[in-house]
Amino acid sequence: MDTFSRKKRSWIMAQVKSNDNKSTEIKMLALLRENKITGWRRKYRIFGKPDFAFPKHHVAVFVDGCFWHGHPQKCRMPATNKEYWENKILRNKTRDRLVNQALRKKGWNVLRVWEDCIMKPSTIGKLRKALQ
Repeated sequence: MDTFSRKKRSWIMAQVKSNDNKSTEIKMLALLRENKITGWRRKYRIFGKPDFAFPKHHVAVFVDGCFWHGHPQKCRMPATNKEYWENKILRNKTRDRLVNQALRKKGWNVLRVWEDCIMKPSTIGKLRKALQ
């Protein structure tokens, strides 16, 4: 059972930002700066609106929240309004696949990083490899 009222939970979920989210983009930004990786752009205008784009290398980086993008092990589905959330997350996953396909068709390398994996050494390794 939820510890918040339906109205309060709705307000909390509405406060989740798609840009400048501290648990995702801000951590990734710090990681890029810490590892002296340059050449990235934010809010780069290409299909799918990647969180970070490396135009010179045609690399698009998306930092996906575990809940919003349906992490296989870490997405905890709310008990209330379950059908709505299942459909919402399914639409997000479908859109993610469509964006990946469209960008790859245009010659972009797409890298998706789960929010809980940003600080893992393997993340920076995958990014460096994509930028080669």
